[in-house]
Amino acid sequence: MCVSKLPEIARNPFAFLAARWTPDAVTVRRAALSSVVMSVVLIVTGGAVRLTGSGLGCPTWPTCQGDSIIGTNAWGAHHAIELGNRMLTYVLCAAVGWTILAVRAHRPLRRGVYRLAWAQFWVVVANAVWGGVTVLTHLNPYVVAVHFLLSAAQITVAVLTWHRAGESDAAPRPLVGKPVRQLGQALTAASGALLAVGTLVTGAGPHPGDSRDVHRIGLDWRTVAQLHADLAWIVIALTGALWFVLRAVDAPAGPRARTRDLFLVLMSQGVIGYVQYATKLPVGLVELHMLGAALIWVAVLRLVLSFRDRSADPREPAGGTEGHEQLDGRAVSTAVSTAVSAQGRGESRGGPRERPQRAGGPDTTAAAPSSR
Repeated sequence: MCVSKLPEIARNPFAFLAARWTPDAVTVRRAALSSVVMSVVLIVTGGAVRLTGSGLGCPTWPTCQGDSIIGTNAWGAHHAIELGNRMLTYVLCAAVGWTILAVRAHRPLRRGVYRLAWAQFWVVVANAVWGGVTVLTHLNPYVVAVHFLLSAAQITVAVLTWHRAGESDAAPRPLVGKPVRQLGQALTAASGALLAVGTLVTGAGPHPGDSRDVHRIGLDWRTVAQLHADLAWIVIALTGALWFVLRAVDAPAGPRARTRDLFLVLMSQGVIGYVQYATKLPVGLVELHMLGAALIWVAVLRLVLSFRDRSADPREPAGGTEGHEQLDGRAVSTAVSTAVSAQGRGESRGGPRERPQRAGGPDTTAAAPSSR
């Protein structure tokens, strides 16, 4: 069949729907946020698969077993948990699809945000395929580690899409100096290393992902856990240093608030980490620790992104539409003072003043003549 003879919705469904629906900016932001939320949820449910020993609940891929995509209830709880995690991938795909459609249908079309939305789709597809590789390699710990890092990459692109959807396409303006931005880069690198070493702790630890004999990384997990803790303290120290620097240079409220949020998440994560280590890694605490790892990465990304502003009006605060309710007090004061001064100069020169309109019709009284 000739492609040109296909219905328009089959040839280009996004263009077909975009011609019939124009979402507002708030809808686009919500769609992008749904991708962020589902990306975090997939990390948490993936952790549940490993912690319950359900990693091979569906022993084949892309089917669950043999020719069956979903299998049967007779296969037990491990099958249900693994299958549930696979099905949530489709929910993530739906969230990403909604994001792509919302960005495509918004007017005017923002091609940079549109490319980020599509980048999410390809990262999700790559991670789904890599998830199949983890099954086919019987949960090789190095393959599992890459699977987690690809999930972190999906969070990265999702957060970028969400953030850019709330900005204009104006040229970025730095809100902090170069040393502060460099400190933020060091914090990002340390946080990335923290995530990577965390996957080694997982690969060497006592939760292999399946009740059967699974190959583990040949390292003492306590030694790797100590390195992980050392990196966590480095991240905490860099966050504290960044907070003090931002206070010292009187930085805008946005970066300071993001630094505070990151510090609070780090403190909570640190408490969970030390408690789970002391109690020999109970499943519930390890699951909370994985959620904390995802939230830390989101907080780091939001902090670094708050260092610049793309507001179309330079007088607007950083953060795009989020900042409309938090106007810069100094800018408001300056505007009010200018207006009052202008009004005062006009009155002192005897300029005309508007008289109240009389009831019953327009005011026909002539303006009072100037004293000069």
